Amino acid sequence: MNTANLQLEGVYAVLAALVGALRDKGLLHPDEIDRLLADVELALASDPARPNELRGANVDAICFPARFLRLALRDSSAGEPFSFAQLAGRVGQTKPDH
Repeated sequence: MNTANLQLEGVYAVLAALVGALRDKGLLHPDEIDRLLADVELALASDPARPNELRGANVDAICFPARFLRLALRDSSAGEPFSFAQLAGRVGQTKPDH
């Protein structure tokens, strides 16, 4: 595996923990966080400045962080343990059709 991918895995875990802490401290409501991440994903997926030649798989890769964080925060709200591998696998299964 590419070392950069491993570093990104760590970054996603840290971001999930930070946003979860904001939620747990009541600084952001879970619905606000979910809506924010959904809006980011939609903006990324429909960016009119992106070249048309970019494949769907590349757009999915761009949207991965927002999708991953949404799932991670939903799971942590439900008391589920954090597993990058399991969450990453679910991202592809839960992606919306754009």
